Amino acid sequence: MVCRGPRHAVAQDWVEPVTDPSTPVLPTTVTDFTGESVTVTDAERILALDTYGTLATTVYALGLGDRLVGRDISTGVPTLQDLPVVTHNGHELNAEAILELDPSVILTDYSIGPLEVQLQLKEAGIPVVIMDDQRNRAVIGDQIRAVAEVLGVPTAGETLAASVAEDISRAESEVTAMAEAAADPRMVFLYLRGNAGVYHWFGKGSGADDLIAALGGVDVAGESGLEGSRPLNAEGLVRSEPDLYLMMSDGLGSVGGADGLLEIPGVADTAAGVDGCVVDMDDAQILSFGPQFPVTLRALGDAVYGPDGVLGAGSESDGTEPS
Repeated sequence: MVCRGPRHAVAQDWVEPVTDPSTPVLPTTVTDFTGESVTVTDAERILALDTYGTLATTVYALGLGDRLVGRDISTGVPTLQDLPVVTHNGHELNAEAILELDPSVILTDYSIGPLEVQLQLKEAGIPVVIMDDQRNRAVIGDQIRAVAEVLGVPTAGETLAASVAEDISRAESEVTAMAEAAADPRMVFLYLRGNAGVYHWFGKGSGADDLIAALGGVDVAGESGLEGSRPLNAEGLVRSEPDLYLMMSDGLGSVGGADGLLEIPGVADTAAGVDGCVVDMDDAQILSFGPQFPVTLRALGDAVYGPDGVLGAGSESDGTEPS
């Protein structure tokens, strides 16, 4: 398998909000992921906070983006970038910043924390709805409907879920066609934060396994029996024989790019490392799933298999990223 050097996957657009957004019908009473009953009476000032920006993107796609009053660091929707950020030190909720925004409802999950802050917000009298933090293709529709139910726009939720499901099907077909000549590339998702000394690889149930499957690849971490997120093991990585690394852009940058990646134990002893076979994508998109997933999948498919992709059939490259 010939690799043509590192590539950065770029989404060409963002999910469009439903064309005829509904006015929330409130109050709603839902049983959240923890089994707690939560009643929402006001959806004028919404916060939707999780590690991957999925919840805020979903609120935006439901046509309620103008009601969002703040965001987490991972929310990547361009029109929401001017909202105040209420997370610090990466993905830690900042109680003071949140309370200053006087939200009328908060949607969040256990991918973000600390739990003490979520409890503090509940004690302040804010309806806090804990959502399922699972991220994969199978739950995208259910997550959209769940957010829509909380915010009193179930019809918009059904419309968006159906539209996204159709687009996912189209994107998967497009990527499958692109991958036909690539003979089941062996992929692994690395989560690195070089400044913090965090070097993990993601396996079964992490979402990365599902992303790799959608890309037509073999998840070598899952194949080796790894579940969830685990510290990177050099011997195990070499034994898994990856052809290609998938990474978040900030993670790759934190270790000095594709060249710096070779300094991570085990990487230089793999074909993917030697060939610089790395595809990175913005942190806010690569594992967010949600309504943005079809766009994400197309961008990654192009970066892996397209004419200028890392495994593409275009002219030979000197290993630099195309402009």
